[in-house]
Amino acid sequence: MINKKSKIYVAGHKGLVGSAIIRKLKQKGYKNLITVDKKKLDLTNQSKVFNFIKKNKPDFIFIAAAKVGGILSNNNYKADFIYNNLSIQINIINSAYRCGIKNLIFLGSSCVYPRDCKQPIKETYLLNGKLEKTNDAYSIAKIAGIKMCESYNKQYKTNYKCLMPTNTFGPNDKYDDFNSHFFPALIKKINKLKKNNKTKLELWGDGSPKREVIYVEDIANACVYFMNKKVKEDLINIGTGIEYSIKEYAQIFLKVINPDKKVKIVFDKSKPNGIPRKVMDIKRAKKYGWKPVYNLQNCILKTYKSFLKEINDI
Repeated sequence: MINKKSKIYVAGHKGLVGSAIIRKLKQKGYKNLITVDKKKLDLTNQSKVFNFIKKNKPDFIFIAAAKVGGILSNNNYKADFIYNNLSIQINIINSAYRCGIKNLIFLGSSCVYPRDCKQPIKETYLLNGKLEKTNDAYSIAKIAGIKMCESYNKQYKTNYKCLMPTNTFGPNDKYDDFNSHFFPALIKKINKLKKNNKTKLELWGDGSPKREVIYVEDIANACVYFMNKKVKEDLINIGTGIEYSIKEYAQIFLKVINPDKKVKIVFDKSKPNGIPRKVMDIKRAKKYGWKPVYNLQNCILKTYKSFLKEINDI
């Protein structure tokens, strides 16, 4: 049982999800938190990761560290995505086992599920079809992380849980044009449009793909909740079960961020759409008593304010 005095290591503590986990742990009264900057510890270096974990001997580990990006970077740098993510996962999970650490949570992604699988997506659909080609390298790396946790649980009787969050947004996201996901890219585009008093918003694809999103604080809540929760399954989806089309999200964002201006949304159909529909089945998580609590519109506004603060425009 993890208590308030337990040593908890959060890998990826400065990222979108990792920083939210840190905030939530502190809020709940956990003070013995272990973090290390990536400049001081290269998580792709096996011996350094092992020595770090052996020296610090955490009671629990959250693996929120990963190389992430949007459609363009995922498609253009497949080797980087599969190597970095496989290395990080293998090094932390195996080092945890070798150091006698029985408890951890590995954070995956909804990208692990087949491109055209039945909706909403159940955990049992894993490996039941072909992946989305644009981010298959990232997806395969994450699937390997799930299977590694499952295998160690079976062979070594560890308690390594895998949480699969849907598309996540919130403070500390990436806003650069090449690596950002849809939500931060949209925030940046609308802010630029608003600043320059423009009335046309250009987006990739045709606006038809449906997506489910979740605020990062809901993910952090789930992580801390399942840290001490006994579960029978190795894999649990974390989402909202609510979906909108890309076009609908753009309209919601415009109402929240730029409500006083009439803006025309234009789609570049020469660019890829990505997966046509993706919404998670979260019955398993709800069965254990967890559910999302944050409101979409309020969280978009919070995230936008965080973005403005980050670029010193507030």
